[in-house]
Amino acid sequence: MNSVYFPSHPIQSLHRSTPPLRPHFLSHSIHFNNFSLTHLPFTPTTTPSLRYLCSSSQSNETSPISVLDFEEFVEKDWSFLECDALHALESRSRIISAGEVGAGSRVLVSIGSEEFVDGLVGCCRLGLLLVVHDSLFVLAGIKERYDGVKCWQGEIVYVPDKWAPFDAVFLWFLPALPFELDRIMGALARICSSGARVVISHPQGREVLNQQRKDNPEVVVSDLPDKETLKKVAANNSFALTEYIDEKGFYLAVLKFCKSDFSE
Repeated sequence: MNSVYFPSHPIQSLHRSTPPLRPHFLSHSIHFNNFSLTHLPFTPTTTPSLRYLCSSSQSNETSPISVLDFEEFVEKDWSFLECDALHALESRSRIISAGEVGAGSRVLVSIGSEEFVDGLVGCCRLGLLLVVHDSLFVLAGIKERYDGVKCWQGEIVYVPDKWAPFDAVFLWFLPALPFELDRIMGALARICSSGARVVISHPQGREVLNQQRKDNPEVVVSDLPDKETLKKVAANNSFALTEYIDEKGFYLAVLKFCKSDFSE
């Protein structure tokens, strides 16, 4: 999977993760008016890393480059995750509270919406906020609004150790992750601090998720885990399930990392 890290500007100091590239099957166009990127040639069977799409003052001037407008890019439609309804705002507040974040907390968000990031940025002065997302479009929007938020394009199971450990992890939209829950929790055990809380949520619950899956099958690829599954997976990866709510219109599960020392 392509992975891009935005340290201080949407298109600056970009890095690609080590996992191999895989094709994306995308559904709508991204439009960045009056903006273009230089890039090395690539085949249509893979999604290019932005590292190769961006020109640099240190780039090899002899390398063949051409100009590619963002108009030519397509990606998955994530707009259904944005909802400004009052009950959704209240649900986001409950979810953020479940993470017990405070001043100086190091926080990771996977497949988060811009509105959820707004809530985290506004709650307190975090020590670090890293947003991991499949969408360059969403990450660019977040980075434009909050220069201090770190953004990394890729899958949560491949997040580099350099930002670890995290005190709270929000799996804001777990059903978009194409991995078994056990693998996800195993990856998080590697980068969580002792006592860290992993919050799995859906601000509108299973009924809305089922409709989202019908409307967006290319994005919603899995379900929300039930309580027994969570208990088993948690125990296998040094976590304990401390809270579970699965009611009409709201889903929340909180897992606490119980290992006393940082995993190698």
